[in-house]
Amino acid sequence: QMQLVESGGGLVQAGGSLRLSCVASGRTFSSYVMGWFRQAPGKEREFVAAISWSGGSTYYADSVKGRFTISRDNIKNTVYLQMNSLKPEDLAVYYCAAKPDDLYATSGYEYWGQGTQVTVSS
Repeated sequence: QMQLVESGGGLVQAGGSLRLSCVASGRTFSSYVMGWFRQAPGKEREFVAAISWSGGSTYYADSVKGRFTISRDNIKNTVYLQMNSLKPEDLAVYYCAAKPDDLYATSGYEYWGQGTQVTVSS
């Protein structure tokens, strides 16, 4: 089992920034593709971004491309999501997730965190 714990959510004004963190334990972190997802009120959970084992490759949803940056630190067992130029429509619960491979598939994630709330005021 892998345990994932997110942090860094909060309330921010439109145009502002937040950095989410997700700390992993229980498995070899560097062997997993890591992803971020979000679920807005009344909507289905959607893919946001993913990063390869080494951090050398990334993949983003079109809605966040150019505004969000995913990164990882395999020494600290942590994946980050830097969110800039936030919009009211970015309001959601953000989840990190892990899977063994296939960076460019938005499905197949095996482990999930409990989520952290991001609220963007207009």
